[in-house]
Amino acid sequence: MSTIRVATYNIHKGVQGLGPTRRLEIHNLALAVEALDADVVCLQEVRQSNLREAKHFDHWPAQCQADYLAPLGYEAVYRTNAVTRHGEHGNALLSRWPIVGHQHEDMSDHPLEQRGLLHVELMLHGRCVHVLVVHLGLIKASRIRQVAQLKRFVTREIPLDAPLLVAGDFNDWSNRVQEAFAGAGLFAMGGMAQPTFPSRLPLAQLDHVFARGLRPVSLSVPRGRVWWRMSDHLPLIAEFELPS
Repeated sequence: MSTIRVATYNIHKGVQGLGPTRRLEIHNLALAVEALDADVVCLQEVRQSNLREAKHFDHWPAQCQADYLAPLGYEAVYRTNAVTRHGEHGNALLSRWPIVGHQHEDMSDHPLEQRGLLHVELMLHGRCVHVLVVHLGLIKASRIRQVAQLKRFVTREIPLDAPLLVAGDFNDWSNRVQEAFAGAGLFAMGGMAQPTFPSRLPLAQLDHVFARGLRPVSLSVPRGRVWWRMSDHLPLIAEFELPS
């Protein structure tokens, strides 16, 4: 079997703090992503552009944040979820393995929250592996409908025998998402929860990596001041074995 290391990370648009005291963390995040040493990095709240922030911060990267965060040798895919007055942001995937295809589906449930699903096909160890990057809504009823939509997408777009990973920020403080995905054959690593939010004093695991057709091996969350300063979430790292 071959081991796949997957990380999911809500980067809070590369900026921390509020008002005039907010600070740019995208440069530290680039170092952090490289340090994760993951084969696949699933990112949420990634900026494509933002004119206000670019004007405020002297060292705002000229690139899309997904391209800026991609370590040397990785491919990056970004798709927009939300368009705002000053720019846009969405989900991204960084991969050290070849990307053979990708698509996006709108998952917005109401006008106040623009959400989306990023579907990427990777070629890992000679096998096609499908990865979905998601960021579900803050409202419980919205999440229920978005999970149902995600399950329909999987049924429609992904072969039943194909290895599948679903990663992201699920904004779920209960076990409802895990229970719903279990019915679709998607499971996360069992055992004790690994809290990822809020990063300074983690209380809940809002971030998950679910899998179908891969065997969970390990789950971990890096902790400490260097990590909680960069985003309001901590990254989650999951390892899986891909059958030959």
